[in-house]
Amino acid sequence: MLARGVKRCSAPAPAHAAAPSCRRPPRRRPVDGHAHPATLWNSHGSSRRSYGLTAHPSCFGASRRAGSGPRPGCRRATSTPKAPPFPAGGRRSFSSSIPGTTVPLMASAVGPAAAAAAAAAAATATVTAATAPALLAPFVDELDRIAPCVRIHGSQVRILETPAEFYETLKTMIRTAERRIFLSTLYIGKSEHELIATLRDALRAKPALKLYILTDALRGTREAPRPSSASLLAPLVADFGPDRVELRMYHTPNLTGVRKKYIPRRINEGWGLQHMKLYGADDRILLSGANLSTDYFTNRQDRYHLFSSAALTDAYWRLHRGVASLSFLVQPRADAGNGSGADDNDNHPGFDMVWPASNPAPSPLHDPQAFVAGATGVLRGLLAPPTQRSANDDARTDHPAAAAPPDTAVYVLAQMTQLLQQPNSSTEWPAVTHVLRTLARPAYADASWTFTAGYFNPAPALTQMLLATACARGNVVVTAAPEANGFFGSKGVSGMLPDAYTLLARRFLRAVDAQGRGGCITLKEWRRNDNDDNDNNDEKAGGAVATRPPGRGNWTYHAKGLWVTLPRETGPALTLVGSSNYTQRSYALDLEANALVVTRNAALQARLADETRWLQAAHARAVTQADFARPERRVRLHVRLAMWIVQLVGGAL
Repeated sequence: MLARGVKRCSAPAPAHAAAPSCRRPPRRRPVDGHAHPATLWNSHGSSRRSYGLTAHPSCFGASRRAGSGPRPGCRRATSTPKAPPFPAGGRRSFSSSIPGTTVPLMASAVGPAAAAAAAAAAATATVTAATAPALLAPFVDELDRIAPCVRIHGSQVRILETPAEFYETLKTMIRTAERRIFLSTLYIGKSEHELIATLRDALRAKPALKLYILTDALRGTREAPRPSSASLLAPLVADFGPDRVELRMYHTPNLTGVRKKYIPRRINEGWGLQHMKLYGADDRILLSGANLSTDYFTNRQDRYHLFSSAALTDAYWRLHRGVASLSFLVQPRADAGNGSGADDNDNHPGFDMVWPASNPAPSPLHDPQAFVAGATGVLRGLLAPPTQRSANDDARTDHPAAAAPPDTAVYVLAQMTQLLQQPNSSTEWPAVTHVLRTLARPAYADASWTFTAGYFNPAPALTQMLLATACARGNVVVTAAPEANGFFGSKGVSGMLPDAYTLLARRFLRAVDAQGRGGCITLKEWRRNDNDDNDNNDEKAGGAVATRPPGRGNWTYHAKGLWVTLPRETGPALTLVGSSNYTQRSYALDLEANALVVTRNAALQARLADETRWLQAAHARAVTQADFARPERRVRLHVRLAMWIVQLVGGAL
């Protein structure tokens, strides 16, 4: 039976035909107070089927017309009404544990028609594992309400393994780009002349090509007036002009006045950074946690997922452009004076940082509150799922796999807390917490997960949710051993960070044992030294700490993410990949961009399983409380004191 007011549509169209028209169901008032139709409309005026769901359709469906791809952030109608296994649900507000934030989470409030559609879908969907649709549904019905989603085929995802492969792939993307290159990163290494030469050669060879770069202002100018990211990049603007090269640097509104004047440069980044890692070229987007400097190209292990999808690339491109419009413009010194709003100490030999009058908000250094108000207006429309915003863009998927039925959903997640007025409309926190809360249900007792973070300091609420999961087999947490921490051997206060993360890992392990989860959650430390033939010896397996600083043979660990494997399956069906470290700082201070991938593609699941294996196989070793009790692992008092001071003055690790 159809919901009241919904007219029955014509018979399902073939997979490569345009979706049949159907009358719009009644308008429904969402939580933001604005009415919107449940049916999504394309640019040609025809409707797309909602399958009688009075909320909005699932992210899994079929294309609108032959050769077309998904609209950015939108769900397309599937080729048969019984295929989508992911019903819609209601929503409620959830007060997170992040101070001062309210994030949208969902409560199951599925109407009779939606429930019937969900039951039919679960009964008739065909996937590798017979129970997969029913087990995926509790994840996806809520994720559809939290964040924009793009549907692709699993073959459109390539998982890279090594830093060298990441670097070569990035250079290939730059060399083959025809229209646009956009790079969002924390910083570009001040000595990355080969990367800059690759960009320069591409711009010179292709006059229509445009380059857009976004970095963090604090990190990108840390070394100024000595060589820095800004001084390395500014000549590109001089050589090719501001119409072809745009260089932007984001500055947090949390560090102004006295704080900005007196807090040391290597410490001030604890008040918020542009931390997104988005590497796009034409219709491909590479998501990672890696920055663009020599160590990330050689011996700092991270994760790297390359997506070939115009619609998905466009979604992250809009996110890049939104933050860039709220950032300083970097100009070569000879071209200074075209904007306004920069402080004198933001002008350096070789480049100027100016605040263009065209930016939609005042400078964060002059009026932080007005800056946040303006930023909220820019970003809320980019973060919302399509049922809460207008979605008129007609996107495409140009990958050859577009001819195959989509079997993978990619949710575009972003955490922008410092740029948003209440209620906080960031999407990463509600998505991650929803996944973990779902894993606490008894039905997932035979599921398993792997969580990794190079800087191990999960937000306290996430720690509790990891401990509360019902998963009882093979759950693993992987973090960097002290000598594999990027700050190991650093001078000054930053040199204390490896010990600080050791203390936090020790506290996590205590909580695991205190809650009786020691049998199902294993903590592993990652370390790699290519110069040591005895890398796998018993002493290192027990967690002993190297005394030498990182060298050419010593690797550091920077990977972060989550993999979830459903009961009776061997490969993850869900994974989180991107820039977030899943810390209190990530959710309260930094700007983060991630993807939550949900797949029914067996080959992609196998590749995700391989990824978890190669990250752990030769270099990750289990540690226990006995290992942390060793004299060389004890954390000194001054480290604990420094952690307390940073928190006291409003910073975060």
